[in-house]
Amino acid sequence: MNYGKRGAAKKKKALRSKSKKWSKRFALTFFKTILLVILAAGIIGICGGLGVVKGILASAPDISNIDVSPTGFSTFVYDTEGNQIAKLDAEGSNRVPVSMDKIPEDLAHAFVAIEDARFYDHNGIDIKGILRAGFIGLTSGHFSEGASTITQQLIKNNVLTSWTSESEKAFAVKVKRKFQEQYLAIKLENDMDKDKILENYMNTINLGQNTLGVQAASKRYFGKNVYELNLSECAVIAAITQNPSRYNPITHPEKNAERREKVLTNMLEQGYISQSEFDAALADDVYSRIQTVNEETGENAINSYFVDALTEAVMDDLEAAGYSEAQAFSMLYTGGLKIYSTQDPTIQAICDEVCSNEENYPQGTTWYLNYQLTIQRSNGENDNFSKEMLEDYLKENGSDKKYPLLFPSQEDAYAAVEAYKASLLQDGDEVIAESISMTPQPQISMTIEDQSTGNVVAIVGGRGAKEANRTLNRATSTTRQPGSTFKIVSTYAPALDSAGLTLADVFVDAPFNYANGRPVSNWYSSGYRGTCSLRDGIRDSLNIIAVKTLTYITPQKGFDYLQNFGFTTLIEREEKNGQTFSDITQSLALGGITYGVTNLELNASYATIANGGTYIKPKLYTKIVDHDGNILIDNTEGERRQVIKESTAFLLTDAMVDVVTSGTGTSVNFGGMSIAGKTGTTSDYNDVWFSGYTPYYTCTTWTGYDNNAKLSGKNGERNLAKTLWRAAMSKIHENLENKAFSVPADIVTATVCSQSGKLPIPGMCDETLKTEYFAKGTVPSDTCDVHYQGSICEYSGLPATELCPFQVPGTITMPPALDASLSGNANTTEEGTAVHCPHDATFMSDPNAAAVIAQQRMELDARNMLANYDIQMANLQAALQNAQTVLVSAQQQLAAAVDPDSQAAAQNAVNQAQQEIENLNAQIAALQNAYVLQQQQQAAEQGGEGQ
Repeated sequence: MNYGKRGAAKKKKALRSKSKKWSKRFALTFFKTILLVILAAGIIGICGGLGVVKGILASAPDISNIDVSPTGFSTFVYDTEGNQIAKLDAEGSNRVPVSMDKIPEDLAHAFVAIEDARFYDHNGIDIKGILRAGFIGLTSGHFSEGASTITQQLIKNNVLTSWTSESEKAFAVKVKRKFQEQYLAIKLENDMDKDKILENYMNTINLGQNTLGVQAASKRYFGKNVYELNLSECAVIAAITQNPSRYNPITHPEKNAERREKVLTNMLEQGYISQSEFDAALADDVYSRIQTVNEETGENAINSYFVDALTEAVMDDLEAAGYSEAQAFSMLYTGGLKIYSTQDPTIQAICDEVCSNEENYPQGTTWYLNYQLTIQRSNGENDNFSKEMLEDYLKENGSDKKYPLLFPSQEDAYAAVEAYKASLLQDGDEVIAESISMTPQPQISMTIEDQSTGNVVAIVGGRGAKEANRTLNRATSTTRQPGSTFKIVSTYAPALDSAGLTLADVFVDAPFNYANGRPVSNWYSSGYRGTCSLRDGIRDSLNIIAVKTLTYITPQKGFDYLQNFGFTTLIEREEKNGQTFSDITQSLALGGITYGVTNLELNASYATIANGGTYIKPKLYTKIVDHDGNILIDNTEGERRQVIKESTAFLLTDAMVDVVTSGTGTSVNFGGMSIAGKTGTTSDYNDVWFSGYTPYYTCTTWTGYDNNAKLSGKNGERNLAKTLWRAAMSKIHENLENKAFSVPADIVTATVCSQSGKLPIPGMCDETLKTEYFAKGTVPSDTCDVHYQGSICEYSGLPATELCPFQVPGTITMPPALDASLSGNANTTEEGTAVHCPHDATFMSDPNAAAVIAQQRMELDARNMLANYDIQMANLQAALQNAQTVLVSAQQQLAAAVDPDSQAAAQNAVNQAQQEIENLNAQIAALQNAYVLQQQQQAAEQGGEGQ
């Protein structure tokens, strides 16, 4: 710089210069203006920023009105002994909350050490952590270092749940979320202590394998409760948090091990564990234990048939309680319910063992193939193929079986599938979907109920491996024709209860037609059994007796009782494809109904009888408790009603004891226990049942083919229902006291005539007496009207009137009154007067009476001749043979005679013998001619009637 005089003078002159002076003033003014503008903009920006922040914070939820505790919990099902038998959860609900006192200190420390080292020091946000993360981001160019505290993560998981997909949000949205998260974290720390925050956090976090929270994770990975975890196992779970997929200890054990070591290192450095504890935990072979548990539990546990049925029942009951279907589903699978089922674990285990034991099944198990296929053609189009199309293919290619999808072995089924695929695939085609399932046949189902409570204690819904949840449950979902088991509940129960009949009443097992003219068939082929009581009909499962009984009491009455017994699959009237269907028909007696019944409901009807006539709707659970411990549904008592009188129930029980001791069900009798029951077989052997009970339990077994194939009579398939019933019930009752069925106070006994069901007539019914049970007030007061002794009309075979010209003394057996009323040949009038022969005063007053009587006498003579033809012919033939013997003897005497007197006497004997033979031959010829003539006359009369 020029600090000399000349320089100073120049400087001074410049300062005094006016142009320079104005220039500097302008520059200074401009600078001040810019400075003011910047300052104003800064103030405005700060105010605006503060306003934005204030707006963001104002839009955050009110911490006083939100709940940071986790939502969406697993539902647990327990058996009668308190054992957990199922866990029901949807995605995001596999959580089992635990309190802090049940969480190991090591586990809490592990999470703090790896996730938020200054958790116990900060006020909800970690300033040091934020600065550290920012510095690392600026220096590395990657802002991946986390700075969220445990409190912030809890807010993020349980409050700001709609903001979790940050990568999909704009920057401004991310900033807004972070401001709110930090703000709420600070507020939460002011309202909740650290332990409660940490407890909620550990019950919330995603720990992989569809587990939420530390208890669910502990069960999934280690098969035990969280409070049983050791330090090594705690470190494994804490290591998962940052990335549940990457650090999954099952699928990526090596990655989890690296993270686990960091957890332990942090715990050591932060003073939570000692060096020796660190070394021991690090040396623990924890991952082998995890793999073992994984093999035992698997990812997708398959629920039992019982649990499947239970979930359906709970859904129905929740909807009946007013919840929508969506609400009921959410409550069942995410509501954290506790469902206390009625399943008895011991009985269920017995049923499972019996029904899975192949030794209980006949030889020759077949396999029913269910198959679907999707092929993508070379042009990109997809073709779908069903099992019906496979069936058509098999028929077209040589299969002559009635049911082509039934195979003698699984290998044969797979071979058929491969051949079918080969016939479909062309060059460039690709199989993109294929489903193959095979079930062993015949199939089975079993239901067992404690009739005194209505509790269903065991269910088996099928035979073979159960491969998925809520599959076909043949015990509760499938309807099949009930066959003869229906005779008890559709016919005999109402007949004895309110139709005025008794076990002693009789019908005749003889040819009988339905109202439409179709004959009723018996299950046996040995003709008919004549007069049979209702007890006989139950014991021997007589079809005609059952149909006649229902016809007498009316099908409508039987239908009404069935509905009261709890059957929900019956139809009163239904229009379908232009046809009208109804189950109010005579075939209801034999189980001939439109849609069939379920095992569960059939078993409940027999349980009603076993329970003294009181129906209790089958219960699969006793109560449901919500997540907070409140009883949601109390099902302890259940729905109940009186269906039949207690006396009726006993009469049916006693008759069904005969089924087991001397009737169609003797093979189920395992001895040492009172048993009553009824067999059931459909006419074409598609379905075979046994429903029966003891004083303790009611059990129903069914067997049949899923595709309705006919059960074989050669290898024992038709006896399978009884085999399984006996196998299960005998084991269930091994240690139970043998009790007799209780006899109600209003049951009495009386002696009746077995041929009429009425009081016997001394001297006439002595050979047909029997003692029977009756409900008080139903003992017959009328005497036997089947056995009759007195004047009989020889022409009609009925008791003779005083005017009858054909009276003869005798004894006859009349048709039973009930049976005669069905066929139209009643032996009593509407007024109750005994029916006699037609020769009454009205008959005799007819001008043509004499001619009619003459004709009847001719008919009677002809009948007598025909009736005695065989006897008369036999007598004549014997006399002829004797006369021929006499002739031979006389001829021998004539040949031996030597004097005239002897010769004359012998000749006379020969002549007499020859005369006798001629007379006998004439009588035989006359009898034969009369018989032929009578036969011709009858044939002519019948021909005239047919025209």
